[in-house]
Amino acid sequence: MKALHYFLGAAGLAATLGAAQAATLTISCASVGVDFENCKRYSAQWAAKTGHTVNIFTMPSSSTDILSLFRQMFAAKSADLDVLNIDVVWPGVLKDHLLDLKPYSKGAEAEHFPAIVANNTVDGKLLAMPNMSDAGMLFYRKDLLQKYGLQPPETWQDMAAAARKIQDGERAAGAADFQGFVFQGKAYEGLSCNALEWISSFGGQVLDAQGKVTVNSPATVQALKMAASWPGSIAPKGVLNYAEEDARGVFQNGKAAFMRNWPYAWSLSQNADSAVKGKVGVAPLPRGGGEGQHAAALGGWQWAVSKYSKNPEAAADLVMYLSSREIQKERAVKYSFNPTMPALYKDKDVLAANPFMADMYEVLVNAVPRPSTITGAKYPEVSQALWNAAHDVMSGQSSAEDAAKRLDGRLNQIRRGKW
Repeated sequence: MKALHYFLGAAGLAATLGAAQAATLTISCASVGVDFENCKRYSAQWAAKTGHTVNIFTMPSSSTDILSLFRQMFAAKSADLDVLNIDVVWPGVLKDHLLDLKPYSKGAEAEHFPAIVANNTVDGKLLAMPNMSDAGMLFYRKDLLQKYGLQPPETWQDMAAAARKIQDGERAAGAADFQGFVFQGKAYEGLSCNALEWISSFGGQVLDAQGKVTVNSPATVQALKMAASWPGSIAPKGVLNYAEEDARGVFQNGKAAFMRNWPYAWSLSQNADSAVKGKVGVAPLPRGGGEGQHAAALGGWQWAVSKYSKNPEAAADLVMYLSSREIQKERAVKYSFNPTMPALYKDKDVLAANPFMADMYEVLVNAVPRPSTITGAKYPEVSQALWNAAHDVMSGQSSAEDAAKRLDGRLNQIRRGKW
């Protein structure tokens, strides 16, 4: 796969620095959209400040494909990439190939959420700096809840009942394709996040803190049965092929009452061309019934440096710039990206642009991490087993009981005694 090159260095500064000091770096950015544009813009700013040159390596759109590409490059000890944009679940997977950033950070990691820094620290090495944080959220139509005399739901049962009431009412009024709820039901990492939230909301776990497989539980069965009741009912059957953007497209076009998605969807819902501009509310994801809890999967992306980079010092400096307070604040204000610094959740400019972030602090502090650090390089197999089990139940290929039992066996097989 060839890099898409954007030559961002400041030629005058580079000449001043001298050829021996001016480095040429390649950074992996998201494939399209705001993520890509931000990566390009802020890399250009750093290049202009330092006199270095930055080339942009455009990645596949699927996180699964990105990880596969990274692994191929690392297996060859390729120096083609210097700075990597990595998922929150990858530090443990890629630990043998990432540079320890502690010698370069000057303690900057202390400004970020401790849980994210802990996630990025493997065997005492700081393998990544936080880029942006994420946690699953429930988006809803404020106008429709008011129209039907409803409140934001506390439990999944409340959500399903409200979704049914609104869906029936809107369809009766002529909106034949209106849906009650849209989410990420495709068999991929996004479904693992949803499934983890459902299971956790009923008090269950996939693995315990020691790494023991605990997924075959009443909580898992109850959660999967609940999710299986949605497609073809309050959700379209096609939700089994929905990723984040598919769900957002339906919701933002005014065709759904509720949506599970990441916070990035907020600013897009407020665009001038959005059918739901000014009509969207955001709340924590519902609890499971009884003694359940609000559970949001911890998401987000990190900046890391390849151990095979020929310019580790410059690459680490770029990472520190991209993860800095200045850049995180600007992205929060302009694009609703969740900062990874607690202080920015009290910043008046950030809150003016994103009122929902006032409630995001507690959501992020209590977010449920995926079992990636404890499973390390085996996490991709663990996640695939989880999303396949959930998809099998929702698509009617398996009962919740059988799926939970098979998932338990599969995870123990992957574990083979120790992770």
